[in-house]
Amino acid sequence: MSARDEILATIRRSLGVAGTEAPRRASVDQRMANAPAGVVPARGQLDAAGRLALFRDEAGRVQATVAVVASAADAPAEIARYLRDQNLPATLRMGDDPRLKALDWSQTAIAVSHGASEGDDLNSVSHAFGAIAETGTLALTSGPDNPTTLNFLADNHIVVLDQKDIAADMESVLARLRAAHGKALMPRVVNFITGPSRSGDIEQKLLLGAHGPRRLHVVVIADAEA
Repeated sequence: MSARDEILATIRRSLGVAGTEAPRRASVDQRMANAPAGVVPARGQLDAAGRLALFRDEAGRVQATVAVVASAADAPAEIARYLRDQNLPATLRMGDDPRLKALDWSQTAIAVSHGASEGDDLNSVSHAFGAIAETGTLALTSGPDNPTTLNFLADNHIVVLDQKDIAADMESVLARLRAAHGKALMPRVVNFITGPSRSGDIEQKLLLGAHGPRRLHVVVIADAEA
């Protein structure tokens, strides 16, 4: 018996219950299923175009850059433009995300490598699970498709995001995560990223790239219906 089991058993003895009583279990299940929602700010409750505009504004406030392309096919050219404009080498590491692998990278001069980063990659690209309009935050899930090392070890992180996945608030993103993965099948890690890495610990001076990428560029694929 674990320490947790011992503690719970002690509580049950003091209450004079076994924990298997049908009414008690039904009461707990009902409370879990009908938990009241918390207060959600109104500023993100916008239509698709409004959420995109708010996301761009908030991401810009934290030194991230955002570009919007008409379709997924335009993403490689935009990423190549970004690397070129930043005077960065035409190299890129990505995971096994089928959406990224399906893009036609041959239209660019970018040398693409695959798999988790070992720490020697200047540029990486991930596909976001979603984003939060009210804070300009990206939500990325871990796994072979988008290894977490790509989020932290490269100096320059590029994230591809579908406009339809820009939610109003964090609560909406969490609800979508639960719906997509299920209670027992959640990703091992969910990273919420707001802008490039930063620290103000040294003399209270803002330093970008302190604990991760010094640049964050988001390529938003516009909704066809937006």
